[in-house]
Parts: sequence; structure tokens; C-alpha cells
Amino acid sequence: MKTVSAKFEADTRKWILVDAEDKVLGRLATQIAMRLRGKHLPQFTPHVDLGDFVVVVNADKIKLTGRKWERKEYFHHTGYMGGMKVQTARKMNQEHPERMIRLAVWGMLPKNRLGRKLIKKLKIYSGAEHPHEAQQPETKVL
Repeated sequence: MKTVSAKFEADTRKWILVDAEDKVLGRLATQIAMRLRGKHLPQFTPHVDLGDFVVVVNADKIKLTGRKWERKEYFHHTGYMGGMKVQTARKMNQEHPERMIRLAVWGMLPKNRLGRKLIKKLKIYSGAEHPHEAQQPETKVL
């Protein structure tokens, strides 16, 4: 027997529409990361991009469990001395709700060229509308 390695085929990709309303952030992010990588497919190959495009709507209505709205913090550094910036999850959700989902999914993807390519297939919108109707995305409950 020989091991068969999957080849990249752009025409086999699907567009998946996910409604994030009342979904827990981490559980939703794991399902999105799995779809982006293509791990749901039987021919999954770790070094090949076989995943689907994922469109997430209602990102501002995501849920967090416990006291994470006050205790979970997002950090970034400006590059200047003493330039550490900290935001709580509640403030991040008010200002940039799509960034919360993108950071959660990015943490679950490989940190290499493939991961940077995969994160570009994730489209996140805070409202219910999205500009990807021409791609006819399938509505999935993740």
C-alpha cells in the first residue's frame, strides 16, 4: 500500500455561513479552525490547504462563560517602551467584535505560511449582513 497525499484543488472548496449568535467563543472557534484546515474531510493532509471558506455573521452577539467578560484580557504592544496595551473582553466586543473571533481562531491554526494562508479564508462581520451572497454559502450549525 502507498500513502496518498492530497493535492490542492481550489474548485472543491465550499463557502460556509456560520451564525455566531449565542455561541460560546472557544467552541465556535474550534469548529471554524477545523473547517478552515480541512480536518473534516477524509483526505485531510496536514501540509495542504483543503479547507473551506468560512463567513461568520453576528460576531457581536458571541457568548463567553463565567466571568470572562471582565477577567479575560487581550494584550498588544505598540513597539515603544512601556507600550503594552490591555483590553478586557467586554471592551473588545464593543469596539472590535470580529477581532475576538479572529484571535481565537488564529490561536488554533499553525503558526507558519499555511496558517497565514488559512486565516485569510475567514470572513467575519458584526452584523447579520455580508457581501458574499454571490458565492452562495451553505448555512451550517457548528
